[in-house]
Amino acid sequence: MRRALLFALALLTLPVHAADLKPFSASYTADWKQLPMSGTAERSLSKGANGEWTLAFKASMMIASLNETSTLRMDKDVMLPQTYNFERGGLGKARKVNLDFDWAAKKVTGTDRGDAINLPLNAGVLDKSTYQLALQHDVAAGKKSMSYQVVDGDEIDTYDFRVLGSETVATKAGQVEATKVERVRDPTQSKRITVLWFAKDWDYLLVRLQQVETDGKEYNIMLQDGTVDGKSVKGS
Repeated sequence: MRRALLFALALLTLPVHAADLKPFSASYTADWKQLPMSGTAERSLSKGANGEWTLAFKASMMIASLNETSTLRMDKDVMLPQTYNFERGGLGKARKVNLDFDWAAKKVTGTDRGDAINLPLNAGVLDKSTYQLALQHDVAAGKKSMSYQVVDGDEIDTYDFRVLGSETVATKAGQVEATKVERVRDPTQSKRITVLWFAKDWDYLLVRLQQVETDGKEYNIMLQDGTVDGKSVKGS
């Protein structure tokens, strides 16, 4: 579940253009097929007066909560994460992550579960929240396969994705035409399945996410309502 929440939250091989970033907010239902309960999730992107963007995600249910926030800046056409903060409580082990991206010194420092993080920072490196934003905009740009360098624990990992095609998603906001994308994993290393749907007519806002764990447990989030650049999301 915690991995699925991280994805929903709960995205650069090529630069994301500043002009392409649009503020959004969205609320979701979150359901676990093996548990007789549901939760809620919210995701938003906003721009501050200083030109810095904030990408936030929070999810909650009776037995768990999760909060994730990234700040980023655009340097010409390049996305530059500034800070990343993650906190999970309730179900399973609690976890807290705090990262600072120092682009002048070219290093990422911080803590993960109390352990010190100190990694080299090269162009294109993202955190576990901003890569989702990059994925959203790369899909909008028509790319069919994407790969990202992401700070994951005490290392920089590669996250790969591919577009599967188009599909209509039935949401509470109506029928939404979406692009379906899956996380590409080595089947000899992981049997986990992650599939995401991005709304074509709404700046490729995330409208659905499905995660199936190796033990068969399934987690889904589905759009309830949202706004993109001040306009309410409406399907057909």
